[in-house]
Amino acid sequence: MSTIYEPVIGFEIHAELNTKSKVFCGCSTDPTSPENTNCCPVCLGLPGALPVLNKQAAAHSVKVALACNCTVSTPALFERKNYYYPDLPKNYQISQKLAPFGVDGYFDFEVNGETKRVSIVDIHLEEDAGKLVHPTERGATYSLADYNRASVPLLEIVSGPDIHSIDEAISYCEAMRQLLKYLNVSDARMELGQIRFEANVSVRKKGTDDLNKRVEMKNLNSFKTVERAIEYEIERQTELYEAGEEVLQETRLFDEEKGITLAMRSKEDANDYRYFPDPDLPPVIFTAEQLNEIKDEIGELPLETRNRFMAEYELSKNDADIISVEIESAKMLDDAVQNGAKAKTTANWIMGEILRYLNDNNLSFKDITLSGKSLAEMLKMIDSGKINSGQGRQILTEMLENPDKSAEEIAKERGFEQISDTSAIEAIVDEVISQNMDAAEKYKNGEDKPLAFLVGQVMRASKGKANAGVVNEIFKNKLRG
Repeated sequence: MSTIYEPVIGFEIHAELNTKSKVFCGCSTDPTSPENTNCCPVCLGLPGALPVLNKQAAAHSVKVALACNCTVSTPALFERKNYYYPDLPKNYQISQKLAPFGVDGYFDFEVNGETKRVSIVDIHLEEDAGKLVHPTERGATYSLADYNRASVPLLEIVSGPDIHSIDEAISYCEAMRQLLKYLNVSDARMELGQIRFEANVSVRKKGTDDLNKRVEMKNLNSFKTVERAIEYEIERQTELYEAGEEVLQETRLFDEEKGITLAMRSKEDANDYRYFPDPDLPPVIFTAEQLNEIKDEIGELPLETRNRFMAEYELSKNDADIISVEIESAKMLDDAVQNGAKAKTTANWIMGEILRYLNDNNLSFKDITLSGKSLAEMLKMIDSGKINSGQGRQILTEMLENPDKSAEEIAKERGFEQISDTSAIEAIVDEVISQNMDAAEKYKNGEDKPLAFLVGQVMRASKGKANAGVVNEIFKNKLRG
């Protein structure tokens, strides 16, 4: 990385909103549907078909705008953005240019322990394009078009050129994806193309405020791809400037296999798209009351949740970061604590056993229905000595797979309830001592190692049901007074 030049990076983040129907028609947005089954005259752009704005998509857009400290345009307007592409049925895209839902905002996120602020130029709603499916057979001379995605509501968040390192770029993308999920406006699943990143990258000499010609890199669909593409483009532009050559303003694609960016087309300006007002969509006006209702729905944002976990639950920054990454895991911790579980213990189980289960089964917190209340029930059984930790892990696994079963039910079915009655355990201890006099004598004379063996024999005799803590105390009282 050059010591003379620094990057200047801005982002256009595209996120599909999680509405059940498309933005201007009633077709389903289900990404798993067979090809070309979620289509109608409106989203196919057939003559005479008129668009009707999805109210929920508009509310989602405003929610993100308010969370990003934007001014909400009222009225907000829709335009037709004209260009040709095979997966764009109408040959224009309904979008927003003059009065988008949100303008002039900012977004705070954390990078390397410090808060970074990025300006938000605008947040606008548009319709997604369809998808081209390219055949894999060698020598094929055709592509197929799937219009299921055409007119799925797509929110575009445009930042200012305020990012100056790869670390900042990745942290911004991660934080914005987290925000969308916290607000419950997008599932933001990268593997399904529900969030895509476009980076505008230029370089300039350090210490200057120059904004040199930028390159737009389209359709970066993972954080790793964002990192690799920006890293390569910084090096490419730096080498051009150092050689006295010009950087062209253009759109480039990132070749994953070669690890390089390739020119796609010269960068269009807004007038190239020939924007004009959409005559079929009236202005969108929000009342002060409606805006206040949407604002009330925003709730606690990720950084606020993280900081509360540190202050209220006394979690370490690292633990609070991990738990607050997903809103579902954050809610699970809160619900468990409200139902009597200890915060740190709950956090350990979420970060340990539950995350391990999710990773092993390629799931996310959104895919499971285990409640914090159910988790708290199981943890309280461990604390009270009804079950031990090993049994708790087995119960947790079954609750994750069968969420209708309670921890108590599973414990009874498996015969896990521990023996905590002192007299019953004492009888087993006496028998173990009589059968293992040598080990008992060594422990009595100050050796600690034999205790684990003796306790193990009691657990074996009780088939794992004896309360280990009670067993330890009885041995200590009997053999060491």
